[in-house]
Amino acid sequence: MKCKQLIHLTAALLLGCFAFGISAQSSCNKTVYLSFDTGNMSVANKVSEILKRQDVKATFFLSNEKTYRGDFALDDSWKTYWQDRAKEGHHFGSHTYDHTYFVKDGPKGEVFEKPQFGPKAGMTLLYNEAAMCKEIRKVDQRFQELTNQPLERIWRAPGGKTSQALVRMGDMCGYQHIGWAPAGFLGDELNSDRHPNHLLLDKASRDIKDGDITMAHLGIWSRKDPWAPAVLEQLIVNLKNRGFCFGLLPKAPIAPKVSPIQSK
Repeated sequence: MKCKQLIHLTAALLLGCFAFGISAQSSCNKTVYLSFDTGNMSVANKVSEILKRQDVKATFFLSNEKTYRGDFALDDSWKTYWQDRAKEGHHFGSHTYDHTYFVKDGPKGEVFEKPQFGPKAGMTLLYNEAAMCKEIRKVDQRFQELTNQPLERIWRAPGGKTSQALVRMGDMCGYQHIGWAPAGFLGDELNSDRHPNHLLLDKASRDIKDGDITMAHLGIWSRKDPWAPAVLEQLIVNLKNRGFCFGLLPKAPIAPKVSPIQSK
């Protein structure tokens, strides 16, 4: 009899814990938006494990960046990774195919950009609206080849560097630019000696506000002490304890825009 009672008590406790977890998440009164840029993908698997364990969703901004394995993030060798993340219900946006940095505005509404990868890596080139649209949309096309689903109609300029002309180009192509909040800069690309993980964790846990978008990477070449998993999981727990739920980008439906580029 005692054994049966113990079994019933254990089951009740487990059910109560499960119910409490659901209640805690459903009673949140604030929203934060986790987002990750590709980077070198060295902690990509750790990030996905943490998100799955904590049962939260994030938005990934993809670029065909060189990874720690010597391949590139949108190669077929990463196909299963992106397919699995898509099945889990995460969202995805473009980070420009060749990780193309904004340099400055050019003449006649054009912009100067510098690709970090691809056949024109390191060159400063003039992009018109059609060329920039192609650079953003190429990620969408490649993602569909890998996963059979499109990106959200969103993009993020590498480094977050933009101008009104560049943002307008993305808008006309049908992709909304998504940056991040000041408090949402999680610091994973900073020098780990001057910005140790415990200080980054404390700052983000304290300063993130309702509606903030965060930004980190799936791996950074320069940081000696990796940000994930050291910061990510505890940050998620801390934000949950502050009453945050985790939303997906874009925050609201985007009205379709039609431009001559889309009809080509």
